[in-house]
Amino acid sequence: MNRSYLYCLFFGITFTLLSGKTYAQDPQYSQYYAAPLYLNPAFTGAEQATRIGANYRNQWPGLNAQFTTFSAYVDTYLEDYNSGVGFLVMNDVEGAAQLRSTTISALYSYELRLGERAFFRPGFQASYIRRDIGFYESLLFANQIDASDPFGPLIGTNEIEGFGEAVNLLSLSFGGLFFTEKFWFGASAHHVNHPNQSFIENGTSNLPMKFSFHTGYKISLGSGGYRNDFTHMYKERYFVPTVNFKKQGPFEQLDVGAYLFMEPIIFGLWYRGLPYKPVEQQSNRDAIVMMVGFNLLSGLNMGYSYDYTVSNLGIQSGGAHEVSLSYVFPSNNQGKPRRRDTILPCPKF
Repeated sequence: MNRSYLYCLFFGITFTLLSGKTYAQDPQYSQYYAAPLYLNPAFTGAEQATRIGANYRNQWPGLNAQFTTFSAYVDTYLEDYNSGVGFLVMNDVEGAAQLRSTTISALYSYELRLGERAFFRPGFQASYIRRDIGFYESLLFANQIDASDPFGPLIGTNEIEGFGEAVNLLSLSFGGLFFTEKFWFGASAHHVNHPNQSFIENGTSNLPMKFSFHTGYKISLGSGGYRNDFTHMYKERYFVPTVNFKKQGPFEQLDVGAYLFMEPIIFGLWYRGLPYKPVEQQSNRDAIVMMVGFNLLSGLNMGYSYDYTVSNLGIQSGGAHEVSLSYVFPSNNQGKPRRRDTILPCPKF
């Protein structure tokens, strides 16, 4: 990274912070259903079993300003209380300035029966967020530049009073999920309390609310061959078109695509963007996402996806690589009648 680029980067970030109009965006996953607790707290405990999972995303590895995100979660269902409880941790590093965010969340949901095979799950999430920007590790400051020789040796210190201290946030989020055997619709609102994320002492930069609306429909494609186990049941085959709309501050995105499940393999293809609605005169088109994974009867699920960048950054950005892994533990009450035999129809990726 050359020094002139660092100059521009520093002044751009500084003026953005001072303006008090920072439009931060939360990290995003292409395999959003593989990060269910992050997508919507109402998914907490939706498997009616204990589940653990992890997600990793590396976005734009071809640039010196890549974004990397890692998260892990665990949730379970308390059948006697019709409740799901969960725990989520996430670490995110953004861009050349190395903006680091660590999130620790506790989640709760409650399941309501609306009909014989229709259910509604409201959910709640409380998160502690710590954000730290690499001011003194990654950036070059104006008081380090010799005006008479701007490309010569650095002078002075890079410490500026009031800058560089980590900020600690408390974020509150809510969500809801309605589903039947074949259809689901969910909505979530994150950061409803607009926590202040400013790095400037006594400054104000409220984190915008993030809204998400997600829906889909499961279409059966008939049965495959026999499973290779003692059940002598047929393998599942189905097609699932899905839509996920996100909005945070002035930014809006739409994921639209579909999954094809040929047990145990699942394929996914979808488009992310909103080209008819540009943001600040920039085209709002992002990527074409291709995914492959598997769902095993043992409860193990794994997926890999690649984002083919179609924005102005182009394919030289390296796109984005994403891996998801989850495991659903066998129920401790096998053979016991369950209060719900309707399975949530949305895909696991």
